[in-house]
Amino acid sequence: MDSSDSFKSAKFDEREDQQRKKTPDTIDIFESIKINDEFEEEEYRRKTRKRLIIIAISTIILVLIIIGAILGTLVPMHTKDSSIKNQINSLKTICNTTLYQDSCYSSIYSLKTTTNSASDSPKEIFMLSLQVTLNELVRLNSSVPKRLVSYNRNASSLCKHLIKDAINHVNISISCLQIDDNDMVSDTRTWLSTAITDQETCLIGLMEFDNIPLPIHEEIKAAMKNATEFSSNSLAIISNMIQGFQIPVQRKLLQEHEKGSSVWVHRRLLEANLRPNLVVSKNGSGDFRTIADAVSAMPKRSKERFFIYVKEGEYEEKVVIDSDCWNLMIYGDGMNKTIVSYIQNFADGVATYLSGTLIVEGRNFIAKDISIKNKSGPKKFQAVAMRCSSDKSIFHRCSFEGYQDTLYTHTNRQFYLNCQITGTIDFIFGNAAAVFQNCTIRARKPRPGQYNTITAQGKSDPNQNTGIVFQKCLISSLGNFTAKTFLGRPWFNYSTTVVMESQIEGIVDRVGWVSWEPEIQPPSSLFYAEYKNVGVGSDLGNRVKWVGFRPNITEEEAENFSVENFLEGNQWLKKGIQF
Repeated sequence: MDSSDSFKSAKFDEREDQQRKKTPDTIDIFESIKINDEFEEEEYRRKTRKRLIIIAISTIILVLIIIGAILGTLVPMHTKDSSIKNQINSLKTICNTTLYQDSCYSSIYSLKTTTNSASDSPKEIFMLSLQVTLNELVRLNSSVPKRLVSYNRNASSLCKHLIKDAINHVNISISCLQIDDNDMVSDTRTWLSTAITDQETCLIGLMEFDNIPLPIHEEIKAAMKNATEFSSNSLAIISNMIQGFQIPVQRKLLQEHEKGSSVWVHRRLLEANLRPNLVVSKNGSGDFRTIADAVSAMPKRSKERFFIYVKEGEYEEKVVIDSDCWNLMIYGDGMNKTIVSYIQNFADGVATYLSGTLIVEGRNFIAKDISIKNKSGPKKFQAVAMRCSSDKSIFHRCSFEGYQDTLYTHTNRQFYLNCQITGTIDFIFGNAAAVFQNCTIRARKPRPGQYNTITAQGKSDPNQNTGIVFQKCLISSLGNFTAKTFLGRPWFNYSTTVVMESQIEGIVDRVGWVSWEPEIQPPSSLFYAEYKNVGVGSDLGNRVKWVGFRPNITEEEAENFSVENFLEGNQWLKKGIQF
């Protein structure tokens, strides 16, 4: 033991010794303390019992609060779960109306999750579908042209142009749907139909370039699969919204259109003395000598109608009205006096889409009293006189002359009044919603061994609001020849062509229509119809027996293809006198 241990032991012994030597006074004091302690202990026990009661009550209250909090949490969770379930069910219900249900659900659900969208309304789901489509098209626009450029720059430019156009049409659909207007719903169907056709046109165009290997073509087709499906899904959703939610579509009887021999026209066509902004003349007496120069001088995206007057003469030039040329009207001195001609064709290496003498893309275009020709001749295969992709475009007293693929009604809504179209194979083709009223359709002599087909309509999706309609037209021939002529052949599975209230001369073969591939039955999904036609060629007795051919539709069915109902003519055309 060390010194410190000795010190501790000594101090302990000293305390014990002092305890043994306590005095009586000291004991009394401690006894008094003991009595007080007993009293305080009883008081302490009383207070303790009180505290325990308070603690118990507080604990019960706290437990109730906790239970309430838990229940309060569980109820919102249950509500949230129900909300999510409703959203999923709503999305599945809407996607069940599309052609590509799996891609519809997975793509929109993924975007909903990413954006934390909680709405299950059809409109919000449709808006999400548009955003899905737009995102995929933007991705496509950055990849497909780059993949093609090393093989063919023209092919790359072609697809880039078309994909960009598809993007623009989806963008304006998104913008316009912010406006609560039923007319915008019809517009959106048109623009989404255009977006689908743009993508298909890219793939078709690639087939016209020899130096694009088949594996590359298949690769591009696979790369575009999602964008094509998403576009179709959006179109199906908006089409279902119109039908399922009974968005009103005003329909009027054909007889109502006939009262007073009136037809649908644009009010500008009724004006006798138009005041041009620019004048084109070959002899230099106008503002420009060429139409192309005049078009280049007009303001871009004009909100007002811009007039270009083209004086009599033949203008040998290619004219492109691009997508930024809005509200342009070009008029001449007559279809046999003001002529625009050019030579471009497939045989010389120009894609059909780009071969037009006149190419029109800007919205609300009007042409009047002018002739458009492609002078390539029958040996050059596809050679377009005009390709029109303009929405709400009008052609009055215009002539379109060529051989194969004369008039390319590519996309959007187009109206032809008192026009003349001449050609051989598929000479009116495309996937616009196009109505020809009071027009003359003339088949001409084709190359040896060929037959004529007036139309080749390109509807590829059942929800597209597209087709070719002849109403009160004359279907005849230019000159004498023995080659057979047919009203049309189905280019795509849902090809839609209607001939009604027209005069069909004996030039048309008695079977009326022909398959795309000889001896092969066309798809049952096409819609070919005739209604109240006259003339030798209108006899229905020997018409084709296809499932998709309606030899004599009802008046109610025919109403769907009138100018007002098929083109939404009441939005952008006015009734006027018969020309």
